[in-house]
Amino acid sequence: MSKHYKYLIGGKHHSSDDKLFVVNPYNGSTVGITSLVPENEINIALDKSVAAFSKMKSMSSFNRSELLLNIARGISDKKEILASIISAEAGKPIQLANVEVARAITTFTLASEEAKRIQGEVIPLDNISQSNVKRGIISRYPIGTVLSITPYNYPLNLVAHKIAPAIAAGNSFIIKPAPQTPLTAILLGEILLEAGVPEETVNVLPCTNEMAEMMVKDDRIKFVSFTGSADVGWKIRQNSSMKKNLLELGGNAAAIIDETSDIDSAVSKAVKSSFAYAGQVCIKLQRILLHEDIYPEFAMKFVEETAKLVVGSPALEDTFVGPMISLHEANRVHNWILEAKKGGANILWGGTKKGSMIMPTVLENVKSSMNVWKEEVFGPVVCFKSFKEIGEAILDVNDSKYGLQASIFSNNHYSIMKAYEEIEAGAVLVNEAPSYRNDSMPYGGIKLSGYGREGIRYAIEAMTEPKLLIM
Repeated sequence: MSKHYKYLIGGKHHSSDDKLFVVNPYNGSTVGITSLVPENEINIALDKSVAAFSKMKSMSSFNRSELLLNIARGISDKKEILASIISAEAGKPIQLANVEVARAITTFTLASEEAKRIQGEVIPLDNISQSNVKRGIISRYPIGTVLSITPYNYPLNLVAHKIAPAIAAGNSFIIKPAPQTPLTAILLGEILLEAGVPEETVNVLPCTNEMAEMMVKDDRIKFVSFTGSADVGWKIRQNSSMKKNLLELGGNAAAIIDETSDIDSAVSKAVKSSFAYAGQVCIKLQRILLHEDIYPEFAMKFVEETAKLVVGSPALEDTFVGPMISLHEANRVHNWILEAKKGGANILWGGTKKGSMIMPTVLENVKSSMNVWKEEVFGPVVCFKSFKEIGEAILDVNDSKYGLQASIFSNNHYSIMKAYEEIEAGAVLVNEAPSYRNDSMPYGGIKLSGYGREGIRYAIEAMTEPKLLIM
């Protein structure tokens, strides 16, 4: 019999009659059962979170730091069970699930360090004759209850990226996990309680989109942090009225690979970036711009490396490419591949589907009007296009409504700096795939890719308000 996971309201376990069955996207088996939170209990959770704010904001920076370290230790103690649950409910290969757990430990550890470094500044106000004896002191204060709406692809570390800075700043929080992957968040909630987080603060609410929208609009919520699709994210920004928010909304990341690059290194990094976790990563590599002089060699080596990838059950240690999160998503991605083929694109590798599994797919002769190029494919698909000079490649990178991260593989200083200056993205990486993310760095994008920056210190700044004292 499948285990029943009760959601958390004010640190207490609850359940409802509206059951949510969490299934393994690889084989359809039931991973566990939880419940959807009814509206009346959503309101109870909101009230408890508001009440918890007074406890959180009065906690010293030392105590917040120690609390975050305790959470990191708690995750470490349960790393095997967390990885297995992530792998089962998200369909993430176990080797990548283990990496995610390790990153979550790092995220909470970084937050523990940053909790002690929330600084203000002194501003001299004697710059005009009327205030020659005045000065200002700015300190940062927690904002209130943070609503964290998280996606299925990183059900632990992307929750960590929202609640770790919230705790460090002295805020209370509510976690609304993705419906496909609520169990990891519930387990994390239990770890928070064991670590000593005040009970009223721990609210993990699997709920419908309608209930989430209600919370977004509720005045008791002071900050909304969301990771997910652009359509939903910008709707949240509209509905959140005067609330502050932080949105990370994905993209269709591109890499320029020029004739001076180390081709073998570029191939190795590009293959992993294109197909890890079946491409269900916001900064996965989707578009590759290849200088015409290296196109044939790069394409041949890329396909050879792609053919070596282990595709199959996420429970097996060697698997690198597992299933799509659902049959619906697999059908969408496969239809986009077939549309591209019908429109004249060539399939150099892959292109087939079996159930929720899509084989890693390499396309060329892709038009910029095709979904596999212009939209966020969020699947194991990558597209090749050639260029003659760097300016042409940069125009192709920028011909997108997204702008999260982009890469250039080159040993030409002029090309690197031109790419950095002209590419429209939140980050430009040199000789590294666009899927690289260090959990301390400012992370976010422009255009439809989001609003604001994650990364512990940057999220803390977003989740606090500066207050000026004039003396």
